[in-house]
Parts: sequence; C-alpha cells; structure tokens
Amino acid sequence: MSIASFDSNKDFVSKMLQDIGKGKTQLPDFQRGWVWDDDHIRDLLASIAQSFPIGAVMTLQTGGTDVSFKPRPIEGADEALQLQGMDPETLILDGQQRLTSLFQSLEMGRPVSTKDSKGKKIHRWYYFDMRRCVEYGPEDEEAILSIPEDKKLMRNFGRDIARDLSTREQEYANDMFPAHLLFDSGDWRRGYSAHWKHSDNKTILYDKFEEQVIEAFRRYQIPVIELGKETSKEAVCIVFEKVNSGGVSLTVFELLTASFAADNFQLREDWEGREETLKNSHPVLHDMDSTLFLQVIALLATQSRERGAVSCKRKDILRLRAAEYDDWADCVQTGFDKAARFLHRQKIFQASDLPYRTQLVPLAAILTDLGLDADAEGTNRKLTRWYWCGVLGEMYGGTTETRFANDFLDVTRWVRGETEAVRTIQDANFQANRLLTLRTRNSAAYKGIHALLMRDGSQDFRTGEPVEDQTFFDDRIDIHHIFPKNWCRNQGMAPKVYNSIVNKTAIAARTNRSIGGRAPSEYLLTLQKNADISETSMNDILASHRICAQSLRTDDFSRFFASRAESLLQCIETVMGHPVWREEGLFRLEAPMEDYDDGPKDWNENA
Repeated sequence: MSIASFDSNKDFVSKMLQDIGKGKTQLPDFQRGWVWDDDHIRDLLASIAQSFPIGAVMTLQTGGTDVSFKPRPIEGADEALQLQGMDPETLILDGQQRLTSLFQSLEMGRPVSTKDSKGKKIHRWYYFDMRRCVEYGPEDEEAILSIPEDKKLMRNFGRDIARDLSTREQEYANDMFPAHLLFDSGDWRRGYSAHWKHSDNKTILYDKFEEQVIEAFRRYQIPVIELGKETSKEAVCIVFEKVNSGGVSLTVFELLTASFAADNFQLREDWEGREETLKNSHPVLHDMDSTLFLQVIALLATQSRERGAVSCKRKDILRLRAAEYDDWADCVQTGFDKAARFLHRQKIFQASDLPYRTQLVPLAAILTDLGLDADAEGTNRKLTRWYWCGVLGEMYGGTTETRFANDFLDVTRWVRGETEAVRTIQDANFQANRLLTLRTRNSAAYKGIHALLMRDGSQDFRTGEPVEDQTFFDDRIDIHHIFPKNWCRNQGMAPKVYNSIVNKTAIAARTNRSIGGRAPSEYLLTLQKNADISETSMNDILASHRICAQSLRTDDFSRFFASRAESLLQCIETVMGHPVWREEGLFRLEAPMEDYDDGPKDWNENA
C-alpha cells in the first residue's frame, strides 16, 4: 500500500534559502540538474517583488524507515559553503527549479549559471534599477537587469560600455541594487548613503525602494507541502509524477539509484556495464532497458523471501534492497543472455523483429530460476510452446505484470513436473480470421509468423539461401507480397485481401526488385532463368514458405490464398499445441472479402 502523510504550511523565502545554504534542505539524488533561462529568472524575481504567487513547494522529511535517498546540495550551495556530508532535514521533491534560481540569484554571492533565449550558457548577476522600480514598478521590463559576469553591460556590438557596475561605487552611482544583497542590505545602504553624501533625494529613493521591493522579499512566503518521514517510496514516486512541474516522470530506476546510493551502492554504474555487455553481445536485446532488468530481479527476490506474493509491480521493485540486487544481478544477466540465445533458436535475431519486448521479463526469469535445467531438450520444448502461445495468442498486449508472475511460476513448476497448468498456454487462442487482419509488422503475431517460417527453413526465391542466414548477415531481408500489389490491383482485388499476411513472405530486397509488379507465372520463370534454378528446386523453395507452387505458376490467387492460409494455420497449431477453429469457407475468395471487418488492431508494445 502507498503511504503518504503530509502537512501544509508557509515558510519565508529568506529562511528557505538560508536552510539551503546551510545544507538543512537538499535534493534527493534522483532529481536531475536544472537551469532556468535568464528571462525566467528575471520574471521570477519580478513576481516576488510584486508579491505574486510563484507556486507551492513540496518537500520530504528525512529519517524515514522506508525511504532513504542519497542527498545532494542544490547547485551553488555545495560550492558556496563547502558542504561536506551534512545530513539534511528535508529533501525537495517539487520546486527545485524555482528554489535553485532564487538561491543562486539571491543568496549565493556569485554569478548565476543560466542560459540565454537561444540556449547558450551564460553567467549573470541580477540588479534592481531602484529608480525604475519606484517610478514604474518592478514589473517594468527594465526594472530588473541581467548583467554579464564582469558586471559590464556592452552595446554597439561590444565596442562601448553601456553600464559599468564592476565596483560598489559604480553600483551606487547608477542606483543599481544587487539582488544577492536583498536579505543583507545594511552595508550596501550605508555605502550608498555615504557615496551620495546623505542626499535627501537619494535617501528618499532608497527608502521607497526598500519599502516596495526589499520588504516584499523579506515578507514573501511560499506554500510548502511537507511529506512526513513515514511516506513510502511508492508514494514518493507517485506524488513526484503528479506534481513535478518540469513534466518529467520519475522512473523506479532513478528512485532505486538514489536509494541504493544511501547504502554506497552505485546502481547506475552497475547497470550501465551490464547493459553494454548484453546489447553488444545480442542485437535482439538492443531495446531492453533497466526496468525490464529490475522486474526480473523483483520476481526472483520476491520468490526467495519466506512470505509475500511473487510479483514485479512498481511497489515490489521499489522495495528491493541493494543487497538483493547485488545477490541476483549476475544471475539475471546470465538469464538475459540465455533468453537471447533462446530467441536466436526461434529465428528472432534483431530487436525490431522481437514480437513482445515485455515477454523478455518472464523468459529471463524462468531461465535464471531453472539454471542448468534450462539446457535440457524437454525444457526447451516446453519453453518453446509457452513462448509461442504468448506471441500468437497475443497475450502480452496489455497490462502484463500479473502475467509475468503467473508465467514465471507456472512454467518453472511445469518444467519441474509440479503442475500441468500453465495459464498462458491454456488461455492462448488464435482465431483463423486473424490472418486476414495481420497486415503490418506492428503486430506481434505478424512478426511471430514470419519468424516461424524462418525457423521452418524458408529460402530466398532467388538465391535459395535460408532466409535466417540472410537475416543474420544483414542482406536486407524484408516482408514482401507474393502476388505483387500492382498485379492484385489490376485484378480488382480488395486491399484487405492482398495486403494480409497470407500474401506476404520474407525475401531479399534484390529478389523483390526482380519480381517487380508482374504476375507470379512470369517472375518465377525470370528468377529460374537468371539464377539457374530448376523448376523442381524452385518448387521446393516455394514449399519452404508454405506456398503452393502450382497456384503461382497458373496465377491462381484463389487457390494460393486458401492453400497458404491453411498451411499457416497448421504451423500455428503445431507450435501452440492447440487446434485452430476455422469458419467454413473463410478463405474462399468467392466470399465477399470487402465485408470482413478489420478485426483487432495490429498492436505492438514496441511501436
């Protein structure tokens, strides 16, 4: 359960900035660095000078038993006061950008690191033009100035000095009050008064400026929502995502990185090393991320505990301890390595060809848990059936964490002879009419069927090489029409028919160019002649794609379509271990194919 307790109050901005400078208020390590641009900082100062609201800040009390994040000072505070390991009392969850900008411009005493409207990094001091503030108000666009690091404002393309504020005397002479002295203005006022020889006009000007601007800053309070130390990690994650004004979601990996850092475990460095190894070794894992890795660890860690359900939901990942991660990480990396090898045997080589990226989670967890038992032929046979039921039954197309846990437990118990009930296998169902709606590689089942054809030894029409070899050696294999689109259009066929997976197969790009838009009877003769392929050998090549050669040689699309659909269904039945029910006459073209609806949308969680 997500637990969050909180109080709501107001704090003076001066006190909040002092606490930041003392290290009493810091950032959790998961907070990203942030720099507001120059215009935003000036607008922020103008808003406070006018006592306008700038939004609430959310903080978290430290010292909780469930939440322990490594803290880090706000940019500028660490250098200003040389903070060394000071333990904060509160951590900033929301409002980092505003507080960082205010601290650097009002408290730090050094130029503020910011950027201009074009994103170029610059360093600026901020000044209040006292006369314009008094006469026109701080909302005047020239009342608050941004001055370069050397305190010289140039004009005429840098050839002339428009305003020089590089000394206190020049600040006094120009009636320019430095923003970083708003909360400590005594010395500056005395110097200003002395510089003007206690002029009545200057005294009146300063008094009005102090009343209108300086006092506005001193009185200014910011609403603060403070989460109590009892707040859980999951609640912190949820709250951060709801309120973070930067619009950037907080991942469980970032939360764990900050949490593990408190135990001197560098999660990011550890994961990045494993990620590089896995992705460099296996192209099929190129799109995996830290969340998938953590989900596998959560499954194994929750299983190893004496009590509690096996699960890998966000709350379970957030409850992982650094020691648990360290205990399982090597084994899980091996599990992903084995998963990639398993996929290779299924003729899935690239991440773009992977039907479901999420199915890597239970697959890697199962292989990790089985250990050496995973290498047995019987294990591979059972694992293969489960995998293809998940793909062709399209079982991983929605919310999947519960299925991860079920599959992890079911398949490992099935392999060990403890049960015959595997829910994904029992629930998987392939509808024959789905073949009519599989038209693009955005569908997991579409990718799966073409992988099965490669697994069964499909060969390129021109070279006779196994398509899997050409895929591995990057010979630009892609999915192309068997009866070309142009030919089908000229015959008046419906796109829903000729664009379906029944009329598509994997061949090389060069082979497809040889086919062009001609009738199959024509391009087969051309291919046989140019590649010196006998008719018998060409028939064998077509059979490797589950294509009836005679139907192509006679340009009989109706016969081809019904025959190939039936052959694909038989292939699906074999790998799933389930019969597929066929509606009589479903693939006969005498039926009004235009009336078939599109069925399920092609969907792929990688898209």
